Amino acid sequence: MTKINFIEKIKNGVILFDGGLGTELYNRGVFINRCFESLNLSDQQIIKNVHEDYKKAGADVIETNTYGANRFKLKLHQLHDKVYEINYEGAKIAREVAGDDILVAGSVGPLGIMIEPLGPTSVDEAVEYFSEQIQPLIDGGVDLLIFETFIYPAELNAAIKAAKNLCDLPVIAQMTIDDDADALTGASPEIMVKELVDTGADVIGINCTVGPQVMLNWLEQVRKITDKPISIMPNAGKPRNIDGRNIYLTSPEYLGEYAKHFIQAGASVVGGCCGTGPDHIKRMRNMINAVKPTSPNKRFEIVESHKPQNIKLIEQSAKSRLARRILDGHFVKFVELLAPYGVSAIKEIDKAREMFYYGIDVINIPDGPRASARMSALSLAVQIQREVGIETVLHYVCRDRNIIGIQSDLLGAYALGLKNILAITGDPPKVGSYPDATAVYDVDAIGLVNILNRLNNGMDIVGNPIGSPTGFFTGVGANPGAINLDEEIKRLNWKVDAGAEFIVTQPVFDIRIFENFINRIQHIKIPVIAGLWPLTSIRNAEFMNNEVPGCDVPDTILNRLRKYQDSKEDSLKEGIEIARETLDIIKKSISGVQISAPFGRVQSVIDVLSGFSLD
Repeated sequence: MTKINFIEKIKNGVILFDGGLGTELYNRGVFINRCFESLNLSDQQIIKNVHEDYKKAGADVIETNTYGANRFKLKLHQLHDKVYEINYEGAKIAREVAGDDILVAGSVGPLGIMIEPLGPTSVDEAVEYFSEQIQPLIDGGVDLLIFETFIYPAELNAAIKAAKNLCDLPVIAQMTIDDDADALTGASPEIMVKELVDTGADVIGINCTVGPQVMLNWLEQVRKITDKPISIMPNAGKPRNIDGRNIYLTSPEYLGEYAKHFIQAGASVVGGCCGTGPDHIKRMRNMINAVKPTSPNKRFEIVESHKPQNIKLIEQSAKSRLARRILDGHFVKFVELLAPYGVSAIKEIDKAREMFYYGIDVINIPDGPRASARMSALSLAVQIQREVGIETVLHYVCRDRNIIGIQSDLLGAYALGLKNILAITGDPPKVGSYPDATAVYDVDAIGLVNILNRLNNGMDIVGNPIGSPTGFFTGVGANPGAINLDEEIKRLNWKVDAGAEFIVTQPVFDIRIFENFINRIQHIKIPVIAGLWPLTSIRNAEFMNNEVPGCDVPDTILNRLRKYQDSKEDSLKEGIEIARETLDIIKKSISGVQISAPFGRVQSVIDVLSGFSLD
């Protein structure tokens, strides 16, 4: 790990640290009067268990069990002669658990003594003491160093000076704050940030002492005054003493919700401190993946190639009925249906038939949405087209197949009559029910569009001829509510350059966000199909807002649905009315609409479209 690729990793996605290690050991029965760091020598298995639980929960980085492993704090337990061994073993234990999958941060806390100008210890002596702890962490194989819960800038500066004297590993510098979001020295957030920036750390931030709400307040105040990446690691609220035990009451769900707020406010690194456990980190992982999905590494490079000679390409108008209707200026109507979990698609086929009779143009079928295992979308698409006669748009994700499987699937799909494809990168496995499943991601959605374009030009990904070309009508997804809209539009431009022919957006709830997106892509001259989701209840709205990528449900809609939270029927009516109002406003700027049928309620789709003259 180098500074360069660590910073690049931050730029490409939010990094999730683990939660509290000390409080997690306490919860597992380790007495509070023990030296937790000494467990690196006496009970390595319990440390491994905690690290493994955080890794399974989805942490990108685990911290070593070395926060207080300096000579002064260890002396309280007569272990001051074991500084090297405790830190080295702490790093080795974490390194063994992390493997090549995630990173290890060497954890270093304050010395527990006063240094100049507040105490007799000189800065040079402090640098020496920190060096004594940092060197074995480096020797043990940590990827970066994290200095956390510091109060005094002078001591933090000494710690970082020691690190820079010894190595070039990335450094995170964190101080702690009080309930007013000020430093414990009384310094304001603005002064704190200046002090943190002056340390020269690669990432600056805060941790411990307070819960997520106060930390969000701090972040919102400081984000606008520094370009440095910021880390936020709150406690699970304030502890309460219940029957002699300190209990932290902030729920995993609550901390997961705040992970979203931290990201939206500009945090690059998030994690947990005291009182946060694997369940908290799992909720934060899910929220991070929902709000800002990590882009997979594109490992397979698609090179330029010339199409085979004497190949007659299929004109766009001849590719599918959907392509022809869009080209003819019709306002097209998609309905999204999910594949069943089992082997019978009777219910889905009946719903598709009902939609066909109602005049829907195509049935849109997601492929393993939210990283779930269902009947294959390809199988359901074939059954619907054969038994109902309505066209489908098959989502195809890159997560589960390598480039060999992708090309085989696509050729087979075309042979079976599937002509409309939506190229999707795919949710990472950690979002779903199988977090330990392996993701492939040989290519992302951009690479997949390139593959489809190659097949449409009569050749495979490396330029080998395939005979008759395919005639896929290729769509791509777009997220109008992306946190980094510039990056989203840049990727959309690449998809169009690769051969995308239409765009399907995430569900639209906030019209201002959608209109801004439409204005930003005026240079893109392919049809836009807007997603629409008829909300069914306030709980459904909150789920969409918090756990579905790209969905931002404004407070005005949440408040409208909250009025009817005690009436299921009235909630459904209000959700449909909201969808109708949204469609009425945006219909002039789009070429069609994709309406989801929440929980399989096809009547909701009919109610949304009822009375509209769209063609």
